Order: sequence, then C-alpha cells, then structure tokens
Amino acid sequence: MSADTHVVVPEVARTFLLEHGLATDGDTPIWTPLTGGVSSELWRVDLADRSICVKGALERLKVEGDWHAPVSRNTVEWDWLNFAATVVPGHVPEPLAHDEERGLFAMSYLPAPDHPVWKTRLLEGSVHQDEAVAVGSLIGRLHAAAAGDRELARRFATDANFASLRIDPYLVATATRHPDLSDEFERIIRRTTRTRLTVIHGDVSPKNILIGPSGPVVLDAECAWYGDPAFDLAFVVNHLLLKTLAVTGRREALVASAHALVDAYAQQVTWEPADSTGARAAALLPALLLARVDGLSPVEYLDAQQQGAVRAVGRELLGARSPELHDVITEAAAALDATRA
Repeated sequence: MSADTHVVVPEVARTFLLEHGLATDGDTPIWTPLTGGVSSELWRVDLADRSICVKGALERLKVEGDWHAPVSRNTVEWDWLNFAATVVPGHVPEPLAHDEERGLFAMSYLPAPDHPVWKTRLLEGSVHQDEAVAVGSLIGRLHAAAAGDRELARRFATDANFASLRIDPYLVATATRHPDLSDEFERIIRRTTRTRLTVIHGDVSPKNILIGPSGPVVLDAECAWYGDPAFDLAFVVNHLLLKTLAVTGRREALVASAHALVDAYAQQVTWEPADSTGARAAALLPALLLARVDGLSPVEYLDAQQQGAVRAVGRELLGARSPELHDVITEAAAALDATRA
C-alpha cells in the first residue's frame, strides 16, 4: 500500500487503513488533503472501490491565537457520529472505523457536487428557508433523542473538551476584550456550563452542514458535550445573522431563515418548555456575536467596518437581557442593517 507521493501522510494513518481492513497491501490509495477546518487533519482517500475520509485531531489548532485542545476530541466525535447515525441515519457520514490510540477515524466520503456546503451556498446568495427549517428540525430531533439519557450523559461528560474548544476561546477570550461586560459573560458562562440536559453538537455552523439530496448532513462534532442545547441553537442562528452583512441583497431571506429555524427546532423540544431553551439562547446570541469578531476564531468574511458593526450590536444587546429569542434576532438584524447607512 502506498500514498500519493505529492501528499505527506503520517505513517500511522496508512497503517490505520490496513489494520482496520479498509485497504490491503495490494491497494494504491490516493490521499487528498481536505481544507475548511482549523482543528484537524482531514483526507479523502480514494481506494479501488470507493472513497472514504480519514480524520485526525491536531493538538494546536490552526488559528492566529495560541489555541490548544485535547486530541481525545477525535474519540468524542466518533462517539457522536455513532449516536447520530442511529437517530438520523443518512444525515451524518457513515462511521467506518476508529483507532483511539492513534487518534484517527474513518467515515464515508460525500462528494461535493451532491453535498454542497451550506455556508458556501449562503455566501453565494442561495438562501432557502426550507433548508433552515430542515436544519432546525434535525438538530432538535438529535437533542430530543438524547435528553435525559444517563448513559449518554456519562459518555459525553466532556466538560474539559468543551471548555477548551468553546467556553475558553469564545466566551472567556471575548470577555477579556470587553472587561466592562465581564459580569454578563460570567453569568452566561456559569449558566451554560451548569445546564446539562442533552447531547449537543457544539459547532452547528453552516460550514459543518452539507445540503444533501435527502436533507442536511451534519459534520465535525469534536465539541460534542452533554450540556445546554441552547448553545447549538444560538450558535447556528448567530451565523445566519452574521451573513446578513456579508451577502448582498439577501438580508430578509436570511432573517426569515433564522426565525424559521428557531420555530422548527422548537417543535422538537420535549425536555423542557421550548421558551426556556429559547431564553438561554437569547442570552447567548449577543455573546456569540461578539465572540465571532473578538474571540480566538473570528469569521473570515467580515471586513473591519462590518466587524465594528457586529461589535457594537453585540455589546448593546448583551446588556439588554431580552428573554425572547425571536426578539433578539429581529433587534440584532435591524441594528446590523442600520449600520449600512
């Protein structure tokens, strides 16, 4: 077995294919690095009869700031893939093999022509409310399936992992940039970390969602955690709001998609009143707006003026403490739109 000579592939990754029966000594796999993430090495591996993906976690993430995270998150993602594949088959890649010691797993490869990235579609102006509805419903179904499950609570007691990947780089790091808002951030951090209701994905971003022939397919669950479902809801809505600045002429469609996603999600909430989840998401949303311009992982598609607009709106709304998520979406979208003048 050999790899594409133009690609540097760790020997452990090649051995992984052999030991797990994904390739044989007689195969000549072609390894192609895949881009788009900052936290892992990802390859498409073309075998004689199919293509697969092999993924390995990096100890230091590929960002400007000094961001380190435990490589054990590779196992966290593998566990989430297996959980999700039983709940929503066809809406996550098929898990194929895992090597915990080497920090690698393999999953099915989904070709781009049939599975475009939702982020790409949105930034190109292809905004369809039915896609947002499908995403909201899917995330809600996953949350509902895991709510109150003691075994899943034990398996996804990944507090340190979630802290290093989400709480510290997003909320703690942003709070240091806005010391006058430290009390607000501390309140949000405390409530988020103490709320344990279901398995959450932790990175429900359009870059991690493919729009497949049968609906959305969710990727990259390295941050999975038994915690607060409001985090996933606020995280994805935040991205739709940010794109109202970046995508010309699609503001109304993006805002309508955000509202529709929230409504579709709420229909799946069984573990508490949907308004309770929404209220926590409403508190998180302004903090996450700020985090995507002042945290360790700022979005790349906003210019300096747009970043300033997000910063001003996030600061204003963080202190408002509106309990209604739809209200926060409407107010944030209007305020961001006003900055265009």
